[in-house]
Amino acid sequence: MRNDCIFNLLNIMIIISKWIVLLFGSFIIFVGFLMLLTPNKARAVLRKAGSTNFINYAEITIRIIPAVALILYSDYSKFALPFKIFGFFMLFTSLVLYFIPRKTHHSFSIKSADMLKPIYFQLISPFALLLGVLIIYNTF
Repeated sequence: MRNDCIFNLLNIMIIISKWIVLLFGSFIIFVGFLMLLTPNKARAVLRKAGSTNFINYAEITIRIIPAVALILYSDYSKFALPFKIFGFFMLFTSLVLYFIPRKTHHSFSIKSADMLKPIYFQLISPFALLLGVLIIYNTF
């Protein structure tokens, strides 16, 4: 009986992970369109990364959710290894960001936003769109 409960819990975790990954892929597609259609708004959002304690730690913590979902769901995806690597990369970079001072993170985001002119956001937006589509495709 106990094994059935553990098995059911694992199945629920996998289903939840799948939906989180699908939402993450959809979010990446949304960001790709944001970058393409309103690059100045995308640039403004980038400038806010790490700007306050709340934004900094909320951003980092929220990144961990799809990272863990990618790792948990990877064995059920079409291309398990890339999913797992991408998930661990996101998880590792998120954990590193917890230990980088918030002002350093914010300074980096401002410098990045200054360097990335609106046309650059539009030029890289197809890569975000493609990444989002690949994440969703890999989930089924």
